[in-house]
Amino acid sequence: MKIYILKRLIIAGVTLLGMSMLIFVLMRLAPGNITDIIFESAGYVDEADRHRLEAELGIDKPVAVQYLNWLGDFVRGDLGKSYRYELPAWEVIKPRLPVTLELAVLALGFSVLLGVPTGVISAVRRGRPVDYALRVFSLAGLSMPSFWLGMIVILLLVRSLGWIPSMTYVSPFENLGANLFQFLLPALAVGYRSSALIMRITRSTMLEVLREDYIRTAWAKGQRSTQVVWRHAFKNASLPVITLIGIEFAFLIGGLIVTETVFNLPGVARYLVDAIQGRDYPIVQNLAMVIAVVVVTANLVVDLLYTWLDPRIKYGQA
Repeated sequence: MKIYILKRLIIAGVTLLGMSMLIFVLMRLAPGNITDIIFESAGYVDEADRHRLEAELGIDKPVAVQYLNWLGDFVRGDLGKSYRYELPAWEVIKPRLPVTLELAVLALGFSVLLGVPTGVISAVRRGRPVDYALRVFSLAGLSMPSFWLGMIVILLLVRSLGWIPSMTYVSPFENLGANLFQFLLPALAVGYRSSALIMRITRSTMLEVLREDYIRTAWAKGQRSTQVVWRHAFKNASLPVITLIGIEFAFLIGGLIVTETVFNLPGVARYLVDAIQGRDYPIVQNLAMVIAVVVVTANLVVDLLYTWLDPRIKYGQA
C-alpha cells in the first residue's frame, strides 16, 4: 500500500516538473513582449525604464536561471505580480478562485447525479425504448458545446419569459439563494455535457459487468434487482466511472473560460483569457501551472481512491 502511494506521488511530481518545463518554454516562444505592451500603452519608450522592468521581471537573466527562479517562487506560493492591475497575482486570483470552484463543483454534482443513474438504467434496460432515448439524450449532450447551450437557454428565457439571469455576480455570503440561482443555468449547461460522458462510460462498464458469471449467479439466487444492480454490478463497474469523474473535474477547472464569459462570472478561467489578451505573462504562466497542478492532483486522488475501492490493488502491492 505504501509502495503504491509512493510510486503515484513520484509519478505526479515528475509529471508536474515536465509540465512546468513545457509551460515555461511555450511562454517564451509566444509572440509579443510584456515590456513592449506596457510602454506602448504609456505612449513612450524609455530604455532605462525598459531595462529596469526587464530586471524586475527577471527576463534579462539566462533562460535556465529564469526557469529555476520561477519554479522556486511557484513552489513557495509566490505567483508573481500582475502588471495589468499593478497588484500581486494572488490578490487578483483569490476572489476569483471561489467562483470557478463553485461552478465546477455544482456542474460536476449535476453531471454525476444525472449521468450515473441514467447510465445504469440504460445498461439494465438494454435494447428497450428507454435505452434508445437515454442514448440519444447523451449523444445530444456530447454534440452541443456548453457555452452554446447556455446562450440558447438565455435566449429562450428572454423570448418566452422576458427575463434574463443576473449578470452581476452575487456572493453566497451576501445572498445564498440568489447565488445558487445565478449558478444554476451555467452549472446545468456545463454539467449536461459531462453527464453525457459519465452516462456513456457507466453504461459501457455496466454492460460488461452484467455479463459476468457472478451476476448471473446472483440473479439465479433470487436476490433483489436493486441489490444485484447497485451492490454487485455497479460497485465493480465504478472504477472507470470514478476515473472519468476525476478527469472531468480537472477539465472543468480549466475549461470554463467561455462559460464564465457568457454568464459574466468573474472566475479564474475568464481572468486567464484577460491575462492572455493583455500579455500579462507572469499571470498566464502561473495560472497555467496552477491548472496543471489541479489536473495532476485530481488524477492522484483518483489513483489513491482505487486502493480503497478495489482490494485487489492492495493485494497486488503486498
